[in-house]
Amino acid sequence: MPKSQERCQEIREETKNLIVKKSVLYFAKNGFAGTKISELSKHIGIAQGTIYIYFKSKEDLYAEIFSISDKIAGNDKLNMLAGLPVPAAQKVKKMSDYLIKCLNDDEMFSAGIALYTQRLLEGEGDPSFYRTTEKIIRQGQKEGSIISGNARKLSEFYWGVVYLYAVKRLYTSDSVMISSKDLSRILLEDK
Repeated sequence: MPKSQERCQEIREETKNLIVKKSVLYFAKNGFAGTKISELSKHIGIAQGTIYIYFKSKEDLYAEIFSISDKIAGNDKLNMLAGLPVPAAQKVKKMSDYLIKCLNDDEMFSAGIALYTQRLLEGEGDPSFYRTTEKIIRQGQKEGSIISGNARKLSEFYWGVVYLYAVKRLYTSDSVMISSKDLSRILLEDK
């Protein structure tokens, strides 16, 4: 029995989503330069030509992945957290809890963090994670709950640790993750 037009469309969408999902992980592990479409197609388990049905080039696929990496990494949740009317120390603890849980539970989240950071290093991304964290740090410094120092550097250090564990999660199968308490301690005053 022939497939209906609706079922054919569903299959196309499922295939495109599979390509994007598997490509996010592959690009996060291998970078743009280290990704060859022939190897990516083997990783996905589809013919190389199938990728080109949905994306004109490796650059086109990479652009699609980058356009969704903010969502994958949870940028909207961070912005919501920063706007809550609670002390900065509580925001840092909640942010750290969320990040460590997601890094532990969701490989796509780790890939999103890795891709987001790669974009920043390549000068292409929006450093909103860093700016939002800087705001929380400044709030906490005024409240006396966040360590003193340059808010931008502290934010970069915090996210550098998150990036390290995201990459560790992607590259190693037996990685030991830090706790959210350890991550929070990067910013919080010892009291």
